[in-house]
Amino acid sequence: MGYRTIRIEEQDGVALVTLCRPEVMNALSSLMRAELLQAVTQAAQAARVIVLTGEGRGFCSGQDLGDAQGLETPDFGRILREEYEPLLRAIATCPIPTLAAVNGPAAGAGANLALACDVVIAAQSASFIQAFTRIGLIPDAGGTWTLPRQIGLARAMGATLFADRIGAQHAADWGMIYEAVPDEAFPARWRDRAAQLATGPTTAYRALKQALRASSGNDFNQQLALEADLQASCGTSADFREGVAAFLEKRPPRFTGR
Repeated sequence: MGYRTIRIEEQDGVALVTLCRPEVMNALSSLMRAELLQAVTQAAQAARVIVLTGEGRGFCSGQDLGDAQGLETPDFGRILREEYEPLLRAIATCPIPTLAAVNGPAAGAGANLALACDVVIAAQSASFIQAFTRIGLIPDAGGTWTLPRQIGLARAMGATLFADRIGAQHAADWGMIYEAVPDEAFPARWRDRAAQLATGPTTAYRALKQALRASSGNDFNQQLALEADLQASCGTSADFREGVAAFLEKRPPRFTGR
């Protein structure tokens, strides 16, 4: 189908989803959220990795407040429940790896959209801003869940109360994102990482994602039990058989499972 606010390109197992509203720094409109949800859902069935990035000089400036123009009291509760939550759940439960290639500023819900992905790689000039308190709101789009787990309560509290701009390298040092890359090397870096994931053991990636995301709600014994169940499943996969064969034959593996 044709999209109006995003672009999706698929090549060699990589589904590249680009936010395409550069005139408003890729702000999240109602239509864009709907199109992102459809793109993520479809790519999860056909690709081996999803990459989310932005067109132009920014990644995403967050909620498009223009959507709420003319409304004295916008119903943000409805917007979150009906539009953001399905999209964020689709990303969090996606059976294939998701990678945010943050090419520029990521603010508000745009920052938390990126942080919902499995891996975040950012250009050195990019930044993350929990801008909500600047307009009298609290962090949403999963930010109050994600940030304390990634950077700790003290840093999450400061970053959200003060709405400070956090540079990409600072975010990487804190553990908010996976890595910050010099701008000139950024495109090649995220493409190389996406290609690596697209040729990897998708069965194991799916189980790995499930295990790590469940760990915050499990006690030690529950997590051990989950590991055993998931590893038992991985051990019967074609990817495992190929991985062992490649190791014994001293060649790169050719994973094909999903």
